[in-house]
Amino acid sequence: MTPRSQERGSVTVFTVVMTVALLFMAGLVFDGGQILNARRVAANIAESAARAGAQELDEDAARGTGATTLDARRAAARANDFLAAAGHEGAVTATSDTVTVTVSIRQPMAILGLGGLAEATVTGTGRAVPLRAIGENGP
Repeated sequence: MTPRSQERGSVTVFTVVMTVALLFMAGLVFDGGQILNARRVAANIAESAARAGAQELDEDAARGTGATTLDARRAAARANDFLAAAGHEGAVTATSDTVTVTVSIRQPMAILGLGGLAEATVTGTGRAVPLRAIGENGP
């Protein structure tokens, strides 16, 4: 046997291994970027929905005691309406002083999907509290 015949096919194995490795790295870069973007979008939507809900003040409490509290039922409804208008679903919790929204987004994998990882679910959470503005006449 000649030394050349023993090396037959070694370039092919190297090429296949390197191609798979490069595809995996490209998948991590591209799909990883997509996941980070989806996480940012989920957090932005959750924070915006929470802020929308935090605008629903309890007017009776404000007139009676001057307290800045939320109408929890209306705050949750407004946050859910915001989510529906944005085209997302989430969990909304509202109390007399805080609105918390958690949004989940399912992100499909473009390249890593070829290897069996079809999608990833990312979540974002936003929390908002009502604030009372201070005007000319004090708080």
